[in-house]
Amino acid sequence: MVNRIRRRTILKTAAAGAALGMFAPFKRAIAANDLVWMTWENLAKDEYLAAFLEKSDVSITKNFIGTDDEQFAKLRAGGASSVDLITPGLDKVEFYVASNLLQPIDFDKVPNAALLYDTFKNTDLGKKDGKTYGVPFYWGINPIVYRADLMDSEPDWSVFFEGDKYAGKLAMRDYALEGIMIAAMYLGIPRDRMFHMDDAELAEVKKALKAQKKLLRTYWNSIGDLTNLFATGEIVCAFSWVPPYYDLRARGLNMGMAKPKAGVIGWCDTIAVPASVEGEMRDVVFDFVNYLLGPEYGEKLAFGGPYAQSTSAIRDKLPEEQREKIFIQDLSIMDSFVWKENPPRYNDWVALWNEVKAS
Repeated sequence: MVNRIRRRTILKTAAAGAALGMFAPFKRAIAANDLVWMTWENLAKDEYLAAFLEKSDVSITKNFIGTDDEQFAKLRAGGASSVDLITPGLDKVEFYVASNLLQPIDFDKVPNAALLYDTFKNTDLGKKDGKTYGVPFYWGINPIVYRADLMDSEPDWSVFFEGDKYAGKLAMRDYALEGIMIAAMYLGIPRDRMFHMDDAELAEVKKALKAQKKLLRTYWNSIGDLTNLFATGEIVCAFSWVPPYYDLRARGLNMGMAKPKAGVIGWCDTIAVPASVEGEMRDVVFDFVNYLLGPEYGEKLAFGGPYAQSTSAIRDKLPEEQREKIFIQDLSIMDSFVWKENPPRYNDWVALWNEVKAS
C-alpha cells in the first residue's frame, strides 16, 4: 500500500517554560557526551529511553517544547547550536530547511529507517533536492470523539455544521489549519484543492464556519479542558485528539471514535538533526535516531502513548488489540487520511479563522 503525503546513565530535564519563553540560546551541558533533545514531553519518558542509556556512554538532556512554532522560533534565535535533535512536524520541516537549520539524515547510520512504512518512505514532505531532513518518527489521527450514550448514531463532519439537535454541546479545536480542513472536507472540496483554495472556495468555507460557530459550546485549546467537558456532559461531540477517548473510557464513560469517510486528519512528527551537530556527537545523535525508530522504543511508545512509530520495527510483535489501538492492524486506514500541508495562503486562512471567531 502506497499513499503519498506532501515531526548511559543520567537523564536531565531542561525547564521547558524558561527554555522556550526566552528565545536566548540554551546553554548545553559541559559533558561532551550529553545529548540535548528538544521534543514533546510525552516522547521522552525515562522508561522509554532506559534501554538506550543502558547501552551507551551518553546522557540525555530533555528540552521540552509546547508547540512546533516555539521550537522553530528558538532555533532561529540561535538555539540550533545548543541542541542536538529536534522533533518538527512533517509538514513544518520545510521551514527549518529554508532557514538552513537542518542537515540531511545520514541513512547509513540509521538502518531502522529501512523499516519505514511505504507511506512515509514515499512522502515528498520533509525532503529537498532528494535529501531527507526530517525522518518520519511517530504518527496518528485526529478523529471525532463523542459520547456514545448521549448521541443517536455515529457522527461525521456534518454534525458540526448541521447538528442543530446538539447545538451548544459541540467543540472544535482553536486551530485555523485543522478547522478549515474540516470545513473543506464537509463541503466536498477535493483533496488536491484543499490547500490551494481560491477566493470563492474560501468564501464558502467561511460561510460554513460561521454557521458552525452557532452550534459550538467552545473552541478548545487544552486537551485536559476538552476531557473535562466530556466528563461533565457539557459537550457530547468534538473534533479531538485520540487520548480523551481512552482516558474517558478508562473512567467508565461510553465513548465512541468516528473516522468520517470524507477523510480523517492524519499527523506525523519527524526526527531532525540541526546543521551544527558534527564530529563524535553526530555519530551519537544518529545512533539515538536509530534507537527511536527501533523495536525497544517502539514497544514503549505503543503501550505508553499509545502511539505508533513510523516503522514496522515492533508491529508484528504487538498484540492485535494494541495494533488496533494505534491504527496499525490495517494500514489501509492511511488511505483515508488527509495529511496536513502548509497552504501557500495560510495568512489568509488565519485571518478567515479569526474573523469567524469574532463574528
